[in-house]
This record gives sequence, structure tokens and C-alpha cells, in this order.
Amino acid sequence: MSPRGVGPKVHTPEDVARDDAFLLGPFEEFLCFERTLSGRTVSSYLHDCRGLADFALSRGVSRPDMVDYTLLQEWMSELASHGLTAASAARGRSALRTYFAFLLQEAHITQDPTEQLEAPRRGRPLPAVLNVEQVSRILVRCEARARCLERNSECHARQKAAAWRDAAMLEVLYGSGLRISELTGLRIRDLHLDDGLAQVRGKGGRARIVPVGGRATRMLLRYLGDWRPSLERPRVSKGVVFLNQRGGELSRTGAWNVVKSAVRLAEPKAAKLGIPILTETTPHTFRHSFATHLLKGGADLVAVQEMLGHADIGTTQIYTHVDRTYLQEEHRRYHPRA
Repeated sequence: MSPRGVGPKVHTPEDVARDDAFLLGPFEEFLCFERTLSGRTVSSYLHDCRGLADFALSRGVSRPDMVDYTLLQEWMSELASHGLTAASAARGRSALRTYFAFLLQEAHITQDPTEQLEAPRRGRPLPAVLNVEQVSRILVRCEARARCLERNSECHARQKAAAWRDAAMLEVLYGSGLRISELTGLRIRDLHLDDGLAQVRGKGGRARIVPVGGRATRMLLRYLGDWRPSLERPRVSKGVVFLNQRGGELSRTGAWNVVKSAVRLAEPKAAKLGIPILTETTPHTFRHSFATHLLKGGADLVAVQEMLGHADIGTTQIYTHVDRTYLQEEHRRYHPRA
């Protein structure tokens, strides 16, 4: 549980005395022979307990029965200040609970100080986001491809239609922050493009109204008016906005492939311009980018929550952490004393 540089030393007279005072020898035997834990786990548990013992001794606490909840909290805070991960903290808590349960069982202590020690929350990983230039490069390149195919007299109309569909899809993904299932499930009746709005059905079938945005609206109007008819098939299309080349609803896999193809298409030139694009970009990356760019631009958190369709604002708040990371990076980059 100790971070690098904080862990206890071993095999010195002081360490032997520490292990004796905190009964770590009997605890090791308990782990090996009663709990029959693996050697690696035993080693990890002992490392964590020795770290606590060293910390306790530095605070004038010389026996395990003198360790209380407050000391444990101070120890965990000390580790956190040295960059302890949530996973390591969870393992350390398990080691300490096992250690004090052993001491209680053997009547070396009368009360377990770990009873109120809460398990640390594992931090939610920050979502990958594209910056504005990266998004723009993908969208511009996708539209350029559609225009190129449109001018190609040898290209089939359905290929041209699919290219314009892809361009419109990506604009809507970024312009409205939709989940992939919400995007593929869009029906023409859900669009209110005169008002720049669309109704989508999110998790649990909850409906919400989202803004579409000027650029996405224009791309949708062009796709719906000029190219969707080339993909539409009677009794198959059922009013779905984004159709596959058989006239049915585009699948989630199909939508993922559209994004992957668009990224591959844009990446070479973007890299030359010094704005390489994440190769693992997914449809959800556009949703993350949508939220992050809104908040970075000053949008209200509650408004972004409504647009994303989050039931809990805590889910939306993760994007404020992304933005905060961006601010820290900018500070480090440009402040003379950062």
C-alpha cells in the first residue's frame, strides 16, 4: 500500500523490533497456514502492515492496541498525498482489516479500529475527448469525401448517399451529443429542424429534446432531401433517419464503423498539421467532446445534464474534471512559474 519511496525498509534491527512489537511474525503465520494465501498476497499484506507500523511509531504509537481510527485515517491521507491509487488503497484496507481481525481473534486488542474505515471509491476514469481542431478535421474530411464522391460519375448513387449520410451522422453526433443508440434510433418524425431541435429516446425509454445545431441541421436537410431517397426501401426504412445500404436502420456496429473510417480518413493530414487524432476514437468520444466543449465554453452544468439526458448530475460532473485537467495543462504550458 505504500507508494514508491514511502514503503518500509526491511531486515534491520529496527525492523525486527517493529515486527515483534506489532506481532507481524504471528500474523504472517496466520496468513500462510490458516488463511493459506498465496505468497504474493502474504508479501503485499505484510508490506502494507509494516507501512502502518512505521507510521504509527513515527507518531509515538508503539503497539497495535494503541492504534485507533484517527491514526488509520491519517495514514491513509499520508498515502494519498504520495499518489496512492484507489486500487492500492482498497488492497491496503483489506490487509489492515485482516490484520486487526487476527489481533482481535487472538485477544491482542479489544476493539477493531478498522470497523469504520470506509472503502475508497475507485476513481472513474476520465473519458477520452477530442479537441475542437481534431473534431473539425474529422468533420471537414468526411464532408470533403462526400463531395468528391458526388462529383464522381462512376460512383453509384447509393455510395454517394452513404457518404452524405456519414457526414450528417458525425455532425449530429458532435452537434447534439447523442448516444449511439439514440442516433441510430432517430426517426424523421423526431426531427424539428425548423426549430433546430430533435426528440430522442434515451436510457429507460426517457424522451428528451436536444438542440441539433446549425451545421448539423444543414447537413441533415441535404442528406434527407437529396440522398436518403436513394437508400430508402418501402416497408423496410420505417421513417429511420440513418439508413444502411439495404434500406434498414443502421446498426450500432455500422455506426461504429462510420466513425472508425472517418478517423482513418482524417488522421494522416491531421498528424501532419500537428493535431493527431486518437485512433481509439468511438461514437461516444464525440459525446464526451460535445459535453466538454460546452462546459469549457461556459455552458451551465444543469443545461448540459439535460442535453445529455443524465438522470444524475453527478454523472455530468465528470466533464468538469476533464475541463479542469485541460486548465491545468494550459497553466503548466504557459505560466512562467508552473
